[in-house]
Amino acid sequence: MERPLLVYTTFPDLASALNIGEALVRERLIACINVMPGMQSVYSWKGAVERGAEVAALLKSHEGLADALTAALKARHPYDTPIILHLPVAGADADTAAWILAETQPDGSAGAEPQSA
Repeated sequence: MERPLLVYTTFPDLASALNIGEALVRERLIACINVMPGMQSVYSWKGAVERGAEVAALLKSHEGLADALTAALKARHPYDTPIILHLPVAGADADTAAWILAETQPDGSAGAEPQSA
């Protein structure tokens, strides 16, 4: 079975995170997006230290979609250089892995939804 993949990214606001996440779910590139608003960031950008409010997000997909997901995320992302980190999953509950795989199949052969995504 294809291994699950978590992708970490940030957005400038809740609306963009949810809208982009929904588009990626509808395109079956991710099974789910978890959006965590209220994050404060301190970062270096073009030689200056910046501060700002952001929204963190974890996207649930599988390794076979890593390149396509990255391309789709970059194409929609409002940042010039979005953070996109692939976090390989060392292990996963078999039912969770099967759900992620089923929900990201292009033919729409979706499995049962977990009680909590």
